Amino acid sequence: MTRTTATLPLRVGLIGYGLAGSVFHAPLIAATEGLALDTVVTSNPERQAQAKAEFPDVRTVAAPDELFDRAAELDLLVIASPNKTHVPLATTALKAGLPVVIDKPIAGTAAEARDLAALADERGLLLSVFQNRRWDNDFLTLRKLLADGELGDAWRFESRFERWRPQPKGGWRESGDPEEIGGLLYDLGSHVVDQALVLFGPAAEVYAESVVRRAGAETDDDTFIALTHANGVRSHLHVSATAAQLGPRFRVLGSKAGYVKYGLDPQEAALREGERPGTADGWGVEPESLYGRIGAGESPVTGGGRIVPTVPGDYPAYYAGVAAALRGEGPNPVTALEAAAALDVLEAARRSARDKVTVTL
Repeated sequence: MTRTTATLPLRVGLIGYGLAGSVFHAPLIAATEGLALDTVVTSNPERQAQAKAEFPDVRTVAAPDELFDRAAELDLLVIASPNKTHVPLATTALKAGLPVVIDKPIAGTAAEARDLAALADERGLLLSVFQNRRWDNDFLTLRKLLADGELGDAWRFESRFERWRPQPKGGWRESGDPEEIGGLLYDLGSHVVDQALVLFGPAAEVYAESVVRRAGAETDDDTFIALTHANGVRSHLHVSATAAQLGPRFRVLGSKAGYVKYGLDPQEAALREGERPGTADGWGVEPESLYGRIGAGESPVTGGGRIVPTVPGDYPAYYAGVAAALRGEGPNPVTALEAAAALDVLEAARRSARDKVTVTL
């Protein structure tokens, strides 16, 4: 690291200023004590202007090589560019001596993720993966309920990340080209699989169904993944762009009680609206009308069970953890090997859906 004292902010370069870069990474980096957004890489003049308008002190450059030429002046590189660029950019950055944060998915395969992890270890550099949904309000609430024994032994975890987008939007995320690593399995699936593994540990078996439903769509837009965890818990994970009626975000059944929660964490919507962490009270807080319920033998829809106040979401905690790890004051908040374990599941799910088999890991 070029800066080691707590008084100097760590300078961050950001590659990519589309949705991920402009809505998530740049605002969260800027809001994190000890980090300073130094350079944004985008070849789009409109996005360069947007970055300068939102962060007047930031430098903008058109190509990654312009940033790598100044690698010695930076302390961290964040990669928020299209999926197919993650591995080559991270490899170049690590070889240039830069710690790296990569937006999910870290790579197209678990083998590539493990190769990156080995390179980072060889160079003694941080390599972290932006799995922000670990800091969703509902996920934090569920972790607390499980830790407190409120559900008893967990038996079944149902997780849905569903949208209603009957018309494809186009772009690389919906491309059928395998090199783009698009489709919902690797997009929203990266989140729901990561959450399941964090909650219930490694998967032993994977079964999946994946289809293309929309006219003109090129890759999966409606996918179901069933995991049997090594400890016996069953996870049923749904990701869809074609859900005309949205199901509960979480439905978790245990030996004592179940927990049901509707609605998405409010942080993404707030970031899209230009709100920023630390500028007002109540970041990550949702209205009481969206609180989940815990109970047994009754439906939450008819008022069964008791209301569980939702723990506020906390996306800023990720970059606070990165800053602490860079200064040797805490662990890497999401390791590349954890991301590789999720990719093992995603690869198995793709094979399961293609071959109509259950895959043993």
